[in-house]
Amino acid sequence: MTDIKIDKTRIPRHIAIIMDGNGRWAMQRNQPRTYGHQAGVETVRKIASESARLGVKYLTLYTFSTENWNRPSDEVAALMGLILSSLEEEIFMKNNIRFCLIGDIYRLPDDVRVKIEELIDHTKNNDTMMLVAALSYSSKWEITGAVRRIAEEVRTGKLQPEEIEEDTITNHLLTNEMPDPDLLIRTGGELRISNYLLWQIAYSELYFCDTYWPDFDEECLHKAIADYQSRQRRYGKTEAQVEDNVKKETIDAR
Repeated sequence: MTDIKIDKTRIPRHIAIIMDGNGRWAMQRNQPRTYGHQAGVETVRKIASESARLGVKYLTLYTFSTENWNRPSDEVAALMGLILSSLEEEIFMKNNIRFCLIGDIYRLPDDVRVKIEELIDHTKNNDTMMLVAALSYSSKWEITGAVRRIAEEVRTGKLQPEEIEEDTITNHLLTNEMPDPDLLIRTGGELRISNYLLWQIAYSELYFCDTYWPDFDEECLHKAIADYQSRQRRYGKTEAQVEDNVKKETIDAR
């Protein structure tokens, strides 16, 4: 593995990943798309373990979108089977990882839903890292649900329209228990967000790479983090303002 320098004090707290390229990876090998999805499961295990080791606190993986239900039925069935087989409690317990899900769990097959609910319950006290599966998820679906919940609170008088602020929306999203992603990684060479965490990534750093997900290993993760650490996150401020804040925080810490 190449010696990639990472500042262990500046590890992204929350990394979100669009795991793309399984099908194309398989086609390059004259294999069915499901072969690529199987290989992708192994990559999830490697990246989750390495993320926890590095000190990442939240890892959110785009596993299956609401639009993916429109794929051929045999591929969807195979994906559901892979998801079920990948939910091995031992892996989560070994790495002290808590499992959570964002998405429409009630669209999932009963056996998958039951396994997910059991895994969520059994790992709820693990605290090294939270692995969040965005499963049967899309951002527009999530935001629509949040708007409906807010509208219901207005209808019942619990909330007044003039009281609605950015935090109101944030607190009604499925990700309300976690910070917004610091870093969004997309593998597979595509340069789009694909309806993923649209509200939450307003100020995330975006990293795109050509590597297909089954080939995305620990070194690739290190490259993405090193690239993230080379950037200055300004949140609308000027470079000088950010540098002044850093100097002030350094002085206050002494």
